[in-house]
Amino acid sequence: MLTSTFSGTEGPRSERVLIVDDVPDNLALLHDALDESGYTVYVATSGEAALDRARQAQPDIVLLDAVMPGMDGFELARRLKATPATAGIPLIFMTGLTETEHLVAALEAGGADYVTKPIKPKEVLARMQVHLRAAAQAQGAVQTRRALDAFGYASVTVRLSDGRLMWQTPLARELLQRHFPAEPGGLLPAPVREWLARQPLKAQEPMREPPRFQHEQGACRLSFALHPSGLENVDEGDECLLVMREQSDAALIEAMGLNFRLTAREAEVLYWVVKGKINRDIGDILGASPATVKKHLERVFAKLGVETRTSAAAMALNRLRQLHPQWEL
Repeated sequence: MLTSTFSGTEGPRSERVLIVDDVPDNLALLHDALDESGYTVYVATSGEAALDRARQAQPDIVLLDAVMPGMDGFELARRLKATPATAGIPLIFMTGLTETEHLVAALEAGGADYVTKPIKPKEVLARMQVHLRAAAQAQGAVQTRRALDAFGYASVTVRLSDGRLMWQTPLARELLQRHFPAEPGGLLPAPVREWLARQPLKAQEPMREPPRFQHEQGACRLSFALHPSGLENVDEGDECLLVMREQSDAALIEAMGLNFRLTAREAEVLYWVVKGKINRDIGDILGASPATVKKHLERVFAKLGVETRTSAAAMALNRLRQLHPQWEL
């Protein structure tokens, strides 16, 4: 006779299953089927024993009987979901109650699914595999988020249907507010939403990173990249993870000024010439008139010993790449 302290032998699969039922025959039937399939099996014959076993074993999934003496399956589910250590474990109810209100009660108590008695082991195994895969994907997403947050990456999770921000790291919030101060909070900025809507998320080639979106603010760039995990089968209502990176060329501009003996403003003007900007655009960026930009540029030509902006840009670009080989135009 099986007892609440029994566990199966570790098989080729790592998933741990807790079966909760007060009927020994039901426990034996499921235990044998799961053990043969390679699961590690734990059993409990009461709600109280199941709570202790769940805290100790941290199963990957729980199969629980709805009707048991003392603490029934509905109360057990509520208590498992109310405990942080076990709240994320998927619960599958096993019930002989087929009335709609009982099935609704099982789902409201925290159940992810239910199977009706008499139990069919193959059906239980199939349902388990679906929920174990979903739980593994969810846990992988949580671990990715925690790692990004811990290492100081700026990342956000966005809902594809409406661009709503579902989660963001503190650094991501700071960068979004700094680069898009006029955008409403809680939403991905409009230009980024438009870029995201154009991405063929369901047609990505294996190992190929989707194109990035770049937002420029002066000599500072904020790029958005789709995290490669989970892009193959996303739907409109799904969420995706964006990783943000801020790069500033302020140090390069300063170094270029020192190398060519330019003033700070002359170095800025030359930088934007390298970026392909005309005098009017440079004036808008720097808050100066086109005539003032032209005067700065004439002094730059003289110090570099060139006569045209094309020659100045080529010389500066060559020097920038020497200073910073990874720099991108």
